[in-house]
Amino acid sequence: MLQIRSLPLTIFILLASLTFGMAQKQEKVPVGEIKTPYGKILISLDDRTPNHRDSFIDLANAGYWDTLTFNRVIPNFVNQGGCPDTPEGFNDPEYLLAPEITPELTHKYGAVGAGRDGNPQKISARCQFYIIQNPEGVHRLDGDYTVFGHVIDGMDVVEKIANAPTNDKDEPLEPVNMKIKIKYLSGSKIEKLQK
Repeated sequence: MLQIRSLPLTIFILLASLTFGMAQKQEKVPVGEIKTPYGKILISLDDRTPNHRDSFIDLANAGYWDTLTFNRVIPNFVNQGGCPDTPEGFNDPEYLLAPEITPELTHKYGAVGAGRDGNPQKISARCQFYIIQNPEGVHRLDGDYTVFGHVIDGMDVVEKIANAPTNDKDEPLEPVNMKIKIKYLSGSKIEKLQK
């Protein structure tokens, strides 16, 4: 008798958890879309670094990067973009952000991190970001730079940019322009892209 009465509650709990799981997969989340002459790159933005995530969204929505390039490309290391090429550089307080270094977010292949100079506080230049394109990752950077996202589609584009001819300052000879916007994708769509 007890088992029969508790069965509907068990079914209810099971259905509720399935519905909650489906709702989470259907909930749309912000994803960065970077358009380049080589194609598109999609990056997930990690909730464990909320200030970097929100900063990336704000700058993308403001069109900040739409006149800038991937200005530093080093094969088996990183593609870095967003340098405003101004005398202020990292000194403009509007573009500085306290670090959000999270041990679980490492510099693995496809990681997206915030650039910075050698400041001991590890303050990020929120306007500059890099993508790890070394297949083995670049784990010597772990703990020193904020990783705030990961490429979920377009690593082939990242590789093409990494192989572009560069000068002795690691700048591509042909500018790799970018336009960045925010798209909203469901969790299930993101899961499909990551496979």
